[in-house]
Amino acid sequence: MTDAGALARVLPATARVNGRGHLEVGGCDLVELARTYGTPLYVYDEATVRARCRAFTSAMGDRGEVLYSAKAFASPAFLRLVASEGLGLDVVSAGELHLARVAGYAGDRLHLLGNNKALEDVAAAWEARATLVIDGFHEFDLLRRVVPAGHRIRCQVRVSPGVRPRTHDFIATGQLDSKFGFSIEAGAARAAVERALGHDRVELVGLHSHIGSQIFELAGYVAAMEILLDLMVELRRDLGFEPERLSAGGGLGIAYTRDDAPPSPERFVETLWGALEGGAARRGLRVPRLLVEPGRAIAGPAGVALYTVGAIKEIAGVRTYVAVDGGMGDNIRPKLYAARYEAILASDPEGEVGGPVTIVGKYCESTDVLVVDARLPRLRPGDVICLPGAGAYCLAMASNYNGMPRPAVVMVNEGRARLIRRRETVQDLLATEVL
Repeated sequence: MTDAGALARVLPATARVNGRGHLEVGGCDLVELARTYGTPLYVYDEATVRARCRAFTSAMGDRGEVLYSAKAFASPAFLRLVASEGLGLDVVSAGELHLARVAGYAGDRLHLLGNNKALEDVAAAWEARATLVIDGFHEFDLLRRVVPAGHRIRCQVRVSPGVRPRTHDFIATGQLDSKFGFSIEAGAARAAVERALGHDRVELVGLHSHIGSQIFELAGYVAAMEILLDLMVELRRDLGFEPERLSAGGGLGIAYTRDDAPPSPERFVETLWGALEGGAARRGLRVPRLLVEPGRAIAGPAGVALYTVGAIKEIAGVRTYVAVDGGMGDNIRPKLYAARYEAILASDPEGEVGGPVTIVGKYCESTDVLVVDARLPRLRPGDVICLPGAGAYCLAMASNYNGMPRPAVVMVNEGRARLIRRRETVQDLLATEVL
C-alpha cells in the first residue's frame, strides 16, 4: 500500500494488511468476502461506526444531542447499531421514518426534516410523536389536517442563515438562494417563528439550520452561529421566544482521498459549542441545547465498496480503462458531485504501482467513471478493487438503472461477517410492476 500512512486516513479504523498480503477490515479478508458474497459488495466496519459515534457523543457530553442523519445510509441493522451508541435520528420522509421505527427508534428520539413534506410525511411524524422541523409555510396548514384539536406536536423552524460554505454547489444549503429553510435576511424566518408561536397545533421548541455538506473549514459554522444568535435576540425582544434547542446541522466532511484532512468530530463539536456559548453570553441569551446531525461523518469512513475487475482497454498514448462490475448505479457521487476516491487492490495493497488507470463501471453511460488516474499495481480480470469512504450516499442513492440489481451489504466485526442486506435479484426488479 504505497504511502500507507496517508491511505490509512481513508480506510476504516480496523484496516490492515494480513498475513496473506490481502487488505483486511474488521478482521475479515476483503478478497474472501468478495468471493463469498459476490461483488459489487459494500462492507461496513462495526468498530469504526461505534468509534465515530462515540467521538461525537463524548465531545457533546450533556450539553446537547447527536442525531445521525438517516439519509446517509438507513439500513435498519445499521440504524440499530447507531441507536445502541445513544444517537438520535433525523429522517427526511415517511419512508425513512418507517425504517427508523422498524429499527426500534422511539418517537422522542426522531426528527423529521424535509422541504416539501407531503400530508403522509406530517402524519407519520405525528403518529410516531417525532419532532417536526418546519421548512415551509404550507406545513402549518398540513398540521391542522393531521394533529387533532387540543393537541400539539413538537416543532423546530428551519432557518437559512445566508452563509455559503466552501463545498460543492449542489450540497451548499444555507445560503439565500436555496430551496431549504426560511431566510433570515429576507424576514421569512421571523415570520415563520411568529406563525408557529400562534399556531394551536404547534409546540415550538427550537430552531434548526444547516449550511451544507462535506465541509472542512469550520469558519462557516461560526459565521452561521453568529447570525442565528442575532436572530434569537430579535425573537426574544419582539416575540418573547427563546429556543430550548438549537440545531447547527451536520455536514462535517470526511477523507475520500489521501490528500483530504477534515476536522475531527471533537473539533467540530467544540467549535460549535464555543461559538454558541460565547455568543450567547455576549448577547445575554440563555444557552439552548445544541443539536448536531452527522451522517456522512459516521457512515462514510466505516464503509468500503468492493468491485471485481472485468474488461481492460488500453488505448496507447491516451488512457487505460479498467471496467468493474458496479459503477454509477451503486455510486452516483463521481457523476453528481465530481467526487474523488482512492482505489486499492485488495489482494496486493502494498504492491508496486504502475501507470495511471481510469476505473469505469458497466453502465451504458460514457460518464460512468468511478476513479480517474488511479495508481494501482498491474491489474488482471478477476482482481478485487476496494474503494474506501463509500459508506455514505452511495447505497442511499443507488438505483436499478440498466436493470441492474443493487449490491449486498455485510457488517464485519472481530473476524465475523454478517449479511445485513441481501443482493437484489432480477425478480426483485418486477416487484412493483403490474404484469
